[in-house]
Amino acid sequence: MQLKEVLKIASVPVVIASLCCLSPVILVLLGLSTVGFAASLSDTFYGEYKWYFRLAGLLALALAYIYHLRRQGICTLDQAKRERNRIVNGLLVILIAGVIGYIFFLYVVVEHLGKWLQIWN
Repeated sequence: MQLKEVLKIASVPVVIASLCCLSPVILVLLGLSTVGFAASLSDTFYGEYKWYFRLAGLLALALAYIYHLRRQGICTLDQAKRERNRIVNGLLVILIAGVIGYIFFLYVVVEHLGKWLQIWN
């Protein structure tokens, strides 16, 4: 699996999983929210709902991988059985890329952006 394919498959699910902390930042950047409200919203989202966002990201990752396999012509169970090793290896690569992308995007990019906007201390 090429790096470009992995990035295409994993990028949107990473953003979806990071929306618990990214959405308050976006609201502040668009001028639709105050910094105090955004801080409260991010505390609520990350404190109580972070697993829902992570589950939504994982579901989006699975759907993106299924869509990728369908575009490559693996549509039936017989084709999936023949390509089992390639599917499992691709799934592992996509999962690892998704986890690393999530950790980097949420805890480095969004964290520094939130500190720059003074949402978090």
